[in-house]
Amino acid sequence: MTSHPIEFDKLTVYYGALKALDTLSLNVREGSIHALLGRNGAGKTTALRCLLGLLEPTRGSVRILGHAAASMPPTLRNRIGYVSEGQKLVGWMKVNDIVAFQRATFDTFDDDLCARYLKRLNLPRDRRVHKLSRGMRAQLALALALAPHPEVVVMDDPGMGLDAVVRREFLEVMIDLIQEEGRTLLFTSHILHDVERMCDTISIIHAGTLRVNAELDTVKERIRRWRLVFDGDAPAPPEGLPGLVRARRRRNELLLTVVDGDAGVPAAATRLGAASCEPERLSLEDLFIEYTAEGVAAGRPAPGDEAA
Repeated sequence: MTSHPIEFDKLTVYYGALKALDTLSLNVREGSIHALLGRNGAGKTTALRCLLGLLEPTRGSVRILGHAAASMPPTLRNRIGYVSEGQKLVGWMKVNDIVAFQRATFDTFDDDLCARYLKRLNLPRDRRVHKLSRGMRAQLALALALAPHPEVVVMDDPGMGLDAVVRREFLEVMIDLIQEEGRTLLFTSHILHDVERMCDTISIIHAGTLRVNAELDTVKERIRRWRLVFDGDAPAPPEGLPGLVRARRRRNELLLTVVDGDAGVPAAATRLGAASCEPERLSLEDLFIEYTAEGVAAGRPAPGDEAA
């Protein structure tokens, strides 16, 4: 049986009258690198707060390592590593001081492992945190999160604020260290080029609703954007097209993004009198925009729960 160290089951969260998450259900496989994606305000951070036991769901549940997240025992927190958005660390502390603080917080903190991480990352142990560069602070936060040997690592936009070179170096080290012990990683990010390089599976949330949940390769294989070109102005999109995600009309072109539409679109193009009909493979950034832009066909099929 597939192991799921992280499980969201119909998670629903309201802030007053605002519904932040709507029946979110997804599983994260053991040992996987899983990206939780969405635009600002989509519900990503709300989902992570529920996962870490920092926010009580309105309805539904979240389980992490077999325990209800809302009532996890202190011993369970030793098995979870967390790196927050922007690496919120105590600035006046020296690196050695913050290591000592973390050591006192986690029963399973491994001094030797932390020392190896700090040495590998070239982090000066006698420097105050606020004197470190952004990249160094990110690396320090990573070392502190991994030193207790967590089974699950949760990261909220870990590369935020880092320039392209530093961010790539940080992410490469991050993946290397996390995979050393076969840990499970769930992370959010707005840098989709990074996500595409490093993740196994993706979930896309739009307006609090899960739109995509599958292995990245599966998503990229099953979703196409077809470009239909006409001799004159493009007609209205065809009605009842199976798997339609988004349709756009642009002068003499009709752009149709569909799931598993290899058979239906060419036939529709013939009926509409298109001069040409060509499929386009989409990058993750293209896919993300197609599923979160205005005019997306809500409720249309998305790649299913292959990630589960």
